[in-house]
Parts: sequence; C-alpha cells; structure tokens
Amino acid sequence: MELIIATNNPGKVREYRDIFSPLGYEVFSQGEKGIHLEVEETGTTFEENAYLKARAVYDLTGMPVVSDDSGLEVTALNNEPGIYSARWRGLETEHERRMEILHELKDKEDRSARFVCCICFIDAEGKEHLFKGIWNGTIAYEECGTNGFGYDPVFVSEDGHGKTTASLPISFKETYSHRAKAVKLLMEYLEKNHVERP
Repeated sequence: MELIIATNNPGKVREYRDIFSPLGYEVFSQGEKGIHLEVEETGTTFEENAYLKARAVYDLTGMPVVSDDSGLEVTALNNEPGIYSARWRGLETEHERRMEILHELKDKEDRSARFVCCICFIDAEGKEHLFKGIWNGTIAYEECGTNGFGYDPVFVSEDGHGKTTASLPISFKETYSHRAKAVKLLMEYLEKNHVERP
C-alpha cells in the first residue's frame, strides 16, 4: 500500500519512512507525488490541523494519506508554544525558538513539558482516523546534541536518562517519541481492521 506523508518537513518524512518501510509500505512525501502546497493551519488543536493537512492532500490524490500536527507544550508557559511550535512568536529559526524557551524558563522552577503528536490517517475510502501520542519530559538548561530537529536539543524525555533527545540516537526517538506512540496506535488500527497491506 502506498502512503503519502502530508508534509514538506524532511525530518518527519525520514521518521515515517523509517517506521513504515520495514513493514512493506511504500512511503512518499507529498513533494515526491508532485504536490506542492502549504496548507494553512487554521485549527485550534493538533487534531484539527492534522486533519486539514491530510484532507487537502487526499482531495488532490484520492490516495491514503498520513499527516500529523505536533508540538511542544511547556507547562510554565501556559502550554506554549503548542500548536504554534513551528512558528512561535514570529521567530524564524529553530535555534531562536529554543533559545526563547530557555530564556523564558530561566527563573522558573517548573521545567516540565511534553511533546504532543496527533496523526490523521485518511484511508482509501476517504474516512479519517485520529491517533494521539504524548511524550512527557522536562526542558534542559542549555542546548545539547545534533540529532533530531525542532526542540529536540532542549527536551529531556522521561525515558531519556537525563539526556536531551538530540543527544541520543535517532532510533531512540523513533522508538519512544510522541510520534512513535501515535504511529503505534495507527498501526494497531491498521492491523485490527485488516487494512490492505502489501
């Protein structure tokens, strides 16, 4: 079964390909299918934004689509940056956004945070299915590591043994992350409902 990943983020595409390809799925980014659009994320939740992106690609192709919306929620920042994680406070680079979080938390005792991922899978019949994964942790005191992307250099997961996600092998994130948890729920759905496999 072919799957289109509704994103232009190469990091996300790589993670999904690493997860699905060994299972026999043929994974394509939307660009590899000639789809060049940036869907406006007008939703107010991760679920709504994931659906908007998946539906836009499905309507163009009629093929099964996986999309996700994910982000970092920092407790002391009223769960910001949340759904605005990729464009928080108008800051242009991932490094700037990470430094802003470190700056905001410099006098805060509570450094708890969590990554949230909501996956929307639209099947061949056009029906949508939502799956949510949560990865709890804390914010480090400084950036560390070069693996991963986004907020990985400042996020220490509950199962990361005190190291930032970016300090650990990519395989760690692919096994334990918020996205991995949501994908696991998606895979369980596919197996349970005998969705066509290669």
